[in-house]
Amino acid sequence: MIAVVTLSGCGATGPGRAARLGLVDPASDRAVHMGNMWIGAWVAALVIGVFVWGLIGYAAFKFRRKDGDPVIPRQSRYHLPLEVLYTIVPLLVIGVLFFYTVRTENKVLHKDPEPQHVVNVVGQKWSWTFNYMEASNPDAGGTITHEIGTIEKIPDLYLPVNQSVRFHLKSADVIHSFWVPAFYFKMDVIPGHPNQFDLTPTKIGVYDGKCAELCGTYHANMIFKVHVVSAGDYNKHLRQLKAQGDIGEIKPANSVAALTTNESKEGEQK
Repeated sequence: MIAVVTLSGCGATGPGRAARLGLVDPASDRAVHMGNMWIGAWVAALVIGVFVWGLIGYAAFKFRRKDGDPVIPRQSRYHLPLEVLYTIVPLLVIGVLFFYTVRTENKVLHKDPEPQHVVNVVGQKWSWTFNYMEASNPDAGGTITHEIGTIEKIPDLYLPVNQSVRFHLKSADVIHSFWVPAFYFKMDVIPGHPNQFDLTPTKIGVYDGKCAELCGTYHANMIFKVHVVSAGDYNKHLRQLKAQGDIGEIKPANSVAALTTNESKEGEQK
């Protein structure tokens, strides 16, 4: 355990990683809840581990065969109170972990009644499309700008710092998973089953994003960059997209065609 905690601080994501038990620097309002759950689970595992290994060590020492004694001490016996204790304690531990897990999940999945921004995320083999909406309903009208990734270009997702964002997740083909490690949050992107979540980016910077679900041959290509910027820079980026003609929501069916690889074309020809 000591070695694991020590090695977890050897990353290049800044100071304090060892104190967070390997987690990267947090960059969203959901991070505090997930971070507390992560550390709490490790503390519980450490306490239980020390207790269990202590019992194992005690039993191995107490009931070992003594030097010069040919008789092996009795290795098992029936003890009803002990059997009951061994049943109740694990159930209590699981119950406590379940309680804190549900409580954390409710906090993390809480939705803002009126999010300040809405982004429609489309996952498809083998990239992402980000539609910047102007309403919490992704089917509502209004000006929509988009940014689509290709095999040659990693897509960029721009978000304003300290402003709530709602993400609508859709898949065009198979199950993907939208994950930004610095946000301490990920959610599956399932075909035919749109998902939603809210969060607020809290730190300006550029963060890695990726698909966390093995989705096929080019799963490793499903990466993207998240740019958390000031509100002014965010609006400037949207104006640039509009000036480039990137207006109107990109639908999943259209996104797939734009991301066809040379390998897949050759396979279709064969």
